[in-house]
Amino acid sequence: MKNTRILALVSTCIMILALLVSGCGSSPAAEKSSSSSASNAADKEFIIACDAKYAPFSMEIDGKYKGIDVELLDAIAKVEGFKYQLKPMDFSGIIPGIVSGQLDGAIAGMNITEERAKSVDFSDGYISSGSAIVVSKTNTTIKTIEDIQGKTVAVKKGTTGSTFAEDNKDKYKLNVTYYDDSPSMMMAVANGAADFLIEDYPVISYQIKIGEQDKLRVAVDAINTPPQYGFAVKKGDNAELLKKFNEGLAKIKADGTYDKIVKQYL
Repeated sequence: MKNTRILALVSTCIMILALLVSGCGSSPAAEKSSSSSASNAADKEFIIACDAKYAPFSMEIDGKYKGIDVELLDAIAKVEGFKYQLKPMDFSGIIPGIVSGQLDGAIAGMNITEERAKSVDFSDGYISSGSAIVVSKTNTTIKTIEDIQGKTVAVKKGTTGSTFAEDNKDKYKLNVTYYDDSPSMMMAVANGAADFLIEDYPVISYQIKIGEQDKLRVAVDAINTPPQYGFAVKKGDNAELLKKFNEGLAKIKADGTYDKIVKQYL
C-alpha cells in the first residue's frame, strides 16, 4: 500500500513538472510570433500606382520616373519610414486596380470628386488643378466655352475632362473621342484629328512652357472650380497608409521640401 501511494505521488509530480515545462516553453514561441508580426508590418511594401504619362506629375526620364507626384511620394515615404513599389500605368486602370486590391494606393494627378469618393478614400489635397480647353495655335474659332458647340473633343479615359465632355455632350452637341494618355490626345489636336482637348491646367501649361507642345494654346483656362489632387486608397481600407501620407505631407510642407519639389515644375 505504501509503495502504491509513493508511485501515485511520483506520477503526480511528473505531470506537474511536464505542465510547467510546457508553459515555459510556449512563452518564447509566443514572443517570436508577436515579434514576427510586428516585423512583417514594418517591412510591408506598398504597391502604389502613378499615371505612366502625365508630365509634370509623372514621366519617365532616362529609365526613371520623375515629376511632382513621384517626388512627393518619395519624400513622404522617407519621412514616414515606409517602403513602396511604384507602378506606372494607364490612368483608366488605376481606380479599378485599387478597388480590386491589386494596388494599395495611387498618386496620379487624381482630382478629388464625389463620384470617385464612392470607390476610394482620399488624402488631404496636395495640389490645386482645374480643367482647361486647349486648341491648336492655328485655331481661331474657339475663344470661349460657347464656341465648342458641335466640335470634336479629345479626352483621356476616366478623367474629370471626360466627365465634363460626357455630361455636356448633348448641350454642346459634342463628338467625344477617347485616348489612353495625355500625349496622344495632345497630338490629336495638334494634327487636326480633334478640335480641342480638355486637360488639367498645370499639365498643359507645363507642356507649353517647356516647348513640348508648341503647336497648342490654352483657349479657356478654367471650365470648373479648381479641385484638388488627392492620394487614393481603397474605400474603407488601408487607413494606415492614408494616415502616413497625410502626416508626411504636412511634414514636407513644414520643412520646405514640398515647395522645392513643386517649384521645379510649375
